[in-house]
Amino acid sequence: MSTNARDEPAPALAVPALPRLNEPAPQFTAPSTMGDIRLSDFKGRWVVLFSHPADFTPVCSTELMAFAREQEAFTALGTQLIGLSIDSVYAHIEWLRSLERNFSVRIGYPVIADVGARVSTLYGMIHPGASSTATVRAVFVIDPQQMLRAMVYYPMTVGRSVAEIKRLVQALRTNTEKGLATPEAWLPGQPCIVPPPATAGDAERRVKPDQKSDHQVTDWYFATSKP
Repeated sequence: MSTNARDEPAPALAVPALPRLNEPAPQFTAPSTMGDIRLSDFKGRWVVLFSHPADFTPVCSTELMAFAREQEAFTALGTQLIGLSIDSVYAHIEWLRSLERNFSVRIGYPVIADVGARVSTLYGMIHPGASSTATVRAVFVIDPQQMLRAMVYYPMTVGRSVAEIKRLVQALRTNTEKGLATPEAWLPGQPCIVPPPATAGDAERRVKPDQKSDHQVTDWYFATSKP
């Protein structure tokens, strides 16, 4: 029986593995508005790597300026901001100059020019269902050991909350430094969640009054403590 090549299934396209939480963040070297940068340059600091679909777009403009206004707060948290899109360095430079000229906001962090989409592909920033040529709004939080600790994706039409991203970094730092989780809408200074007991004996001890503990115990699985 003869076969018709047209009836044969097309070969499957290779899909790069997406980064996963609590695994090493993909390393890269890339050109930016502040020269070539490597992720390893920022080892020992937290990193917020965020992508935007394109330069000279209004939603992206509001986001870059919001990050710039909060840059000192992120620096105080030991955090480096890094922007990214697939536009060229020259397009980035003109766009940043336009933002400063029109809105009096200076962008003081590097913006990667990922023209070949290499970094975007490593981090799974290009979603063909949204656009085959532009990065979606993605945020990656990388810890000082260069482990990926959080990632968030937004559609192109919805601007991100920079305040929430800052809160996310604050919560991750609290978890790392104090071993505590954070409840819904937690803000620095508020009570945190104490990890629940892992054995029945520890659960029993949790609910017994203990004058030495500063935990506020509601039940064996739910206790809070000041950070």
